[in-house]
Amino acid sequence: MSLTVAAVSANFTRDLEQNYALVEQLLDEARAQGARLVVFPEASIGGYLSSLGNHGDTVRTTKRSLPPAIRLDGPEIRRVQALAGETVVCIGFCELDDDGETRYNAAVCLDGSQVYGSYRKVHQPLGENMSYAAGESYRAFDTPVGRIGLQICYDKAFPEAARALALDGAEIVVSMSAWPAARTATAEDLQQDRWTYRFNLFDAARALDNQVFWIASNQSGTFGSLRYVGNAKVVDPGGNVLATTLLDAGIAVAEIDVEGTFRAMRGGMFHLRDRRPDVYAALTAPDAPESTGWKDLAHA
Repeated sequence: MSLTVAAVSANFTRDLEQNYALVEQLLDEARAQGARLVVFPEASIGGYLSSLGNHGDTVRTTKRSLPPAIRLDGPEIRRVQALAGETVVCIGFCELDDDGETRYNAAVCLDGSQVYGSYRKVHQPLGENMSYAAGESYRAFDTPVGRIGLQICYDKAFPEAARALALDGAEIVVSMSAWPAARTATAEDLQQDRWTYRFNLFDAARALDNQVFWIASNQSGTFGSLRYVGNAKVVDPGGNVLATTLLDAGIAVAEIDVEGTFRAMRGGMFHLRDRRPDVYAALTAPDAPESTGWKDLAHA
């Protein structure tokens, strides 16, 4: 059975009314093309941090410009549900914990009637830990459009994150980002920028690694000191890009057949089946063997 999905590339700011209006507009555009699953970027409700950098820079930035903290059961999420209606929507926001103080870079999957799952970002780049606490788990969950797993931005650089979701039965991995261009030696053509290249390479590799459908959204335009690279896309389990926005704002729409594609691709070489967990002990050890020297390099 075919399913039409859409990945969003758009610019979201601190202006919540602007955010809701943009969500509504993009949902209308996606639904007009038959989309039943629409994936918005990281930090779509309230925007992302206005810069990334070293410890001191991040402290000054986050004191000046933190996104609004939102509870998962709060009115902001309910407003997105009202806009979603029968469409399954994945969207990023800054989640406020029950203690009223701790913030998480978070995402939720919902429609107008139900919240199907949520996620708190595990891997934090470039001082993000000065603004957010880290999540601690990956899990997939069932929705009307299939079994979905969520991750956010830098998570895609870690094969273990996508593999954990695939092993939990995720058919579609949703990867939401606020992924910028390189901070130094930025390419004049952002499509050729080295961080754009990595963003796209990770998307194709993680889809192929796990033979899952991969839907990657991203912010576009600029916010604070960050210049986003867009490139929202839909990738099939063979690592083939079915639709992409490239640098532009807009939506990448593709029709996918989860069951039929899985049957064809996994009928022969099935990566999850052919794993050898008995030789992967180092993956679950707190530290890699000292002989690799990676710890010394990391602190050089």
